[in-house]
Amino acid sequence: MLISIHALVPRVERHHRLIEELRATAPRALSAGSLAGRLGVSARTIERDLADLLEAGVPVISRRGPGGGYAIDARSVLPPLIFTPGEASALVASLAAVGPRASASAQRALAKLIEALYQDGAP
Repeated sequence: MLISIHALVPRVERHHRLIEELRATAPRALSAGSLAGRLGVSARTIERDLADLLEAGVPVISRRGPGGGYAIDARSVLPPLIFTPGEASALVASLAAVGPRASASAQRALAKLIEALYQDGAP
């Protein structure tokens, strides 16, 4: 089954917003209903999106019961990562496909990747 890129972009942007909402409120957990209100979608959509993110390996923590909800590790800096030029190119293509203007974080990530691809070389 082929999915149109136009149908995929809002979902990717919503996943990014969801992660950013969790990071902004960490370590406090947010309910699916609260996240739904912040993103303007249903709680069921949030639950599906969180299941997708968990399946992809995003470290979302789920707590049941009163005071429970969803949370994420919100460290401010990641350890250094090393990408091959092919991996970096794949990330650039992905950011370009969903539109890096969706967030300042996406713009900075794209700029860093492009700078790394062309560092010590001429495009």
